[in-house]
Amino acid sequence: MNISIFGMGYVGAVCAACLAKRGNNIIGVDVSKDKVAMIGSGKSPIVEEGLDALLTEGVNNQFITATSDYKHAVLNSDISMICVPTPSLRNGNLNTDYIHEVCKEIGSVIKEKNSRHTVVIRSTVLPGTVAEIVIPTLEQYSGKTAGKDFGVGVNPEFLRESTAIYDYDNPPMTVVGVLDEITGQQLETLYSDLDAPFICEDIAVAEMIKYSCNVWHALKVSFANEIGSIAKSVSVDGRRVMNVVCEDKKLNLSSYYMKPGFAFGGSCLPKDVRALSYRANQLDLATPVISSIMQSNDAHIERAFNMVKEASIKKVAMLGLSFKAGTDDLRESPFVILAEKLIGKGYDLSILDRNVKYASVHGSNKEYINNHIPHISSLLVDEPDESILGAELVLVCNGDKSYQSILEDLPAKTKVIDLHGLTDNQSEENKQGICW
Repeated sequence: MNISIFGMGYVGAVCAACLAKRGNNIIGVDVSKDKVAMIGSGKSPIVEEGLDALLTEGVNNQFITATSDYKHAVLNSDISMICVPTPSLRNGNLNTDYIHEVCKEIGSVIKEKNSRHTVVIRSTVLPGTVAEIVIPTLEQYSGKTAGKDFGVGVNPEFLRESTAIYDYDNPPMTVVGVLDEITGQQLETLYSDLDAPFICEDIAVAEMIKYSCNVWHALKVSFANEIGSIAKSVSVDGRRVMNVVCEDKKLNLSSYYMKPGFAFGGSCLPKDVRALSYRANQLDLATPVISSIMQSNDAHIERAFNMVKEASIKKVAMLGLSFKAGTDDLRESPFVILAEKLIGKGYDLSILDRNVKYASVHGSNKEYINNHIPHISSLLVDEPDESILGAELVLVCNGDKSYQSILEDLPAKTKVIDLHGLTDNQSEENKQGICW
């Protein structure tokens, strides 16, 4: 393919070299004359193992040229990849000035082209950037319509400095977000030689994926460092601890706890988070990540309560009270906390949880229910009676599969808030999820 790459920094230079290695014709574009001269002579403007050799090979094979003439670059390519910096502003927001300027340049040349051109954002941009900045700017300066007259896509990179070429050749996945089908097909063809899943999503989803990955990596580093600091303070080698933690691929390093849903609860997690936070405080250790976990969990419960409040409805039913399906355990259940908030604010509340209803009569939780939450116990039913089916708003709390048939029997006007992800409710007007 004929590809112009705007921005010959870290991402742009690596992409230019790796794409040229695969036989694509690359035009590197940069405002810096020094970078243009270096790329044009096969020299890397950054320190990255193996990059000099790849660039030299690309230049010698006439697959790589470089220029500051953006018009020449767009007219002689079918795809323009934008790899310009998006640095932080003083307030933490992204500086998108470079994105805006490059889109003005590309748009003004697309205006002159008779052939279809595709613009792909490889720079890291916040969700909404393409919709609010990239597309309007391209349309304004080209006089054409995105998705119809020219293509638009997002293709976030997952390159680590010092191993960038290896990462390019061996990605865990290739993620793209596209506005139109043709752009998706172009990018799938471009990356067809990579042995990795090709994931094509909406543009905003692709934008968010990049941030989710990077922030997750940052969180893991901070978490491991806090665990290591606590461990050292009690004469334990934190490296040995985390080495064993990482051996668990079933829960610790897996997708099991990585699905957006409701707050955690139960007899272990809240208690143990508090205990470790308390121990860190005793040791005079600052552990802001671990210490904020319960605060984050409480904020999620408050988020659910606010969703109910914003519905302006008083007759509410909860499907589930135990902290997860298949148990009667109410210890630290976030749904008990939510129920108490609703009761305290005067909501007409009914609760269906067959396991908890049984426990209130026969089970091990009988004493806890009767002594600690009798006001909630009196609201429990064990069948979907009129108090459930006649509610104006139904909260899906845990993942008990029997709730699916109840939801199907609800009147169409009943509002549903899914806190678990039991239903696919994105397209239904009266249904919403807490994280979707």
